[in-house]
Amino acid sequence: MKVPMLSKPLTVGIFVFDDVEVLDFAGPFEVFTVADRMQEMAPFHPLLISEKPGPIKARGNFVVLPHHDFSNAPALDMVLIPGGGGRRPDGTGFGTRLEQHNPRLRAWLLNAAQSAQRVMSVCSGALIMAQSGLLDGKKATTHRGAYGELRAIGRDIEVIEDVKYVDTGKVISSGGISAGIDMALTVVGQTLSFEVAQQTADYMEYDWRAPE
Repeated sequence: MKVPMLSKPLTVGIFVFDDVEVLDFAGPFEVFTVADRMQEMAPFHPLLISEKPGPIKARGNFVVLPHHDFSNAPALDMVLIPGGGGRRPDGTGFGTRLEQHNPRLRAWLLNAAQSAQRVMSVCSGALIMAQSGLLDGKKATTHRGAYGELRAIGRDIEVIEDVKYVDTGKVISSGGISAGIDMALTVVGQTLSFEVAQQTADYMEYDWRAPE
């Protein structure tokens, strides 16, 4: 099977934070690493990046140790912002509802996005993207439980409901949780070939078909 030859692996930076939804980041991470196994030279180099050094406690007390933090993260070819979190009974936010107002995250994301080929969000990660201005005037989607929040941000964002993902070119957003896998498989298909993407899905025993 002939696929495009990349001069070097594409570095995919996946931001992780306290209360991140596990499958939001682990699903795409698995897609990119399985796609790597399908090729003689790994086309992707996925990394987990946090704001500060040290372990991150994801949903369900799942603890993960990121590869890098903002101070030492490499240049990225692709950026992925997962979702996770919500609001407590007193109205205070956690996870994406907290991180969307994080100025350090916004500065890092905008800087990384400038040189990235693709900027992706999964689930309520779209709220972070929107607050950073990366969805201004674009179509986007998110978890169905966050449609209203995404619309409320304004910025001329057209929220598309009940789809796996919305691809606007450089920026692509997915629906909730497992939809991030569909999005990542599509990115693999667009980057390498949809044959490789289908092989990746088949290896993962994930029900996916290339977009027509």
